[in-house]
Amino acid sequence: MSKTKMILGCFDDPDDMMKGIDNLQKNSVPIYDIYTPMPIHGIEDKMGVKDSRLGYAAFCFGCLGATVIFSIVYYTLVHDWPMNVGGKPSFSIPNFVPFTFEWTILFTAFGMTFTMFAATHLFPGRAPRVMDLRATDDRFIIAVDAKGNIPHEDITNLLKQAGAVEVKHNERKYVSYE
Repeated sequence: MSKTKMILGCFDDPDDMMKGIDNLQKNSVPIYDIYTPMPIHGIEDKMGVKDSRLGYAAFCFGCLGATVIFSIVYYTLVHDWPMNVGGKPSFSIPNFVPFTFEWTILFTAFGMTFTMFAATHLFPGRAPRVMDLRATDDRFIIAVDAKGNIPHEDITNLLKQAGAVEVKHNERKYVSYE
């Protein structure tokens, strides 16, 4: 039984990496992830990445913040401690706008921060998960989960045919900085 958990194909050129993706997909080899030092246009479509739903989460956090502060201000200024200031009504919408706007932004910012931490598993104090230290420097990396796939030699050959400079068989799932 092999201890290899990940097979990493290291490429110098993004076009070779795109050929590697095509080779693996033609042979029905599922790709775990791709790491690049720069954005590559069209890679999301090739990998089948769906559009993000973070906009919906931001909208929900904003609605929650607006509802919470509007309720607090309404209760405070209309029911709990109404004041007669120059004969104006207690429930005057323009008085509520600044508080509502600021809390909408506040809840959205904090909510999206916590959502980002939860979605990416990057909680403070957690050790970083890095496949290859050069992935953010000068290499394009294709990571293939080795368990349950076709023989490792076949995956290595497919990556080499596409122009991989180096193919690594990692025994550990992630490389640490230490």
